[in-house]
Order: sequence, then C-alpha cells, then structure tokens
Amino acid sequence: MNHWGAFEENHPGAGIEDFCRHYLAHLQRKRIRGILVGGVVPAVNDGLLLKIIGRISKLNMAYANIALKRTGLHQIEEFGILQTIKKEKNPKKTEVIYANLFELSSGTGMLNRMKKRGLIREYADKEDKRAKRIELTALGEKVASTCLAKIVKNATMLMKDLSDDDKDLCIQLLQNIEVKFSALWQKHRNREFAQIYKELMNKELMNDPPNKTH
Repeated sequence: MNHWGAFEENHPGAGIEDFCRHYLAHLQRKRIRGILVGGVVPAVNDGLLLKIIGRISKLNMAYANIALKRTGLHQIEEFGILQTIKKEKNPKKTEVIYANLFELSSGTGMLNRMKKRGLIREYADKEDKRAKRIELTALGEKVASTCLAKIVKNATMLMKDLSDDDKDLCIQLLQNIEVKFSALWQKHRNREFAQIYKELMNKELMNDPPNKTH
C-alpha cells in the first residue's frame, strides 16, 4: 500500500495497470547481474531503453548467424527475406525489400545474390511490366524450413531467462512503437531529422494535451 500511495501521489490519474508496470520495472532493477550495455549507460531512460534493445538485436544477429552456418544462408537478414516471400507467396521485390526495412539498393543486391544461389526466382509482374515478382524455389523452401527451426531455437535460448508473462508484457509495451515507425520510415528516410522530430512531437502534443487543473 505504501508503494501505491507514493505512485498515486507522483502520477495523478494513473490506473492500477500503470502501477503494476511501474512496480515491476523497479523490482527488476534489483536483479541486474554484470555490466549493463557495455558500461556506457545513457543519461536518459529513452536512450537506455533503445540501447538495450539495440544491443539485444545485435546479439541476436550474432548468435543467429552462428546458427545459420552451413544452411545456405549467409546472414539473418536473408532468413527474414525468405520468410516474407514464403508468407506472401509471390510478392513484388519492393514489397519484400521495404517489409524487411532495407534501402532499395541494398535490398535489391541481397535479392540478386540469393537468386544466384538458387534460393529465389524472379519474373515480370503480369499487370505491371515495370515491376518484378519473386517466389521461393524448391531449394529456397527447404532452406527456409531448415533455418526456421534453428532461428526458433536461437530465440528460445536468448529469451530463456524471461517468463512468459514478462515476454507478453514486453510485446504489449513495444509493439505499437514498431508498428508506428515501420509505417513511417519510408516517408521519413529522405527528410531532415529536425523536420521529422518537429512533425512527430507536435502530433504527440496535439493528441495528448496536458492535464487541466481546476
């Protein structure tokens, strides 16, 4: 009750769900073992959270690339491409590239290399002659299935110390950020950061006006 009283005083208008997240976050701080984020800890929580996410992403890539050795794939990004094509059946090249957050040139280069290795095939779109569609070859299907099992094992290994409830909470808290910026990054990638920042922060203020005092 003492924790709730202090939280309610500092966060007027917050609900029980907000308190539970706040309490769990502070409880977890006591369990840190070892050196956090390489020892250089950002001064603001926004930066620290993003650095933790970024380092976990790099570690995931490092271990996933070890798991993918001798599978026919050279890096984890190729796995993402195969899974996108498998799900969409015969998507346009640009759809695969942007779904995996690549620039057009680098994504095209990766697809071309995968085509040379016999993992995918490319053909003209029947309705739009300027566009190309791609699909998995029989080899690509086999490699995609083999690698999926390895990547699932890698994910299970990395997340082993989190409970299922913790994983669900992390997904709930972060999924809207991923959805929001995945939809925006193509529009923003050729603009100045100051312009992007002003646009997004102004929208945030308009959608969430400060509490009025009476």
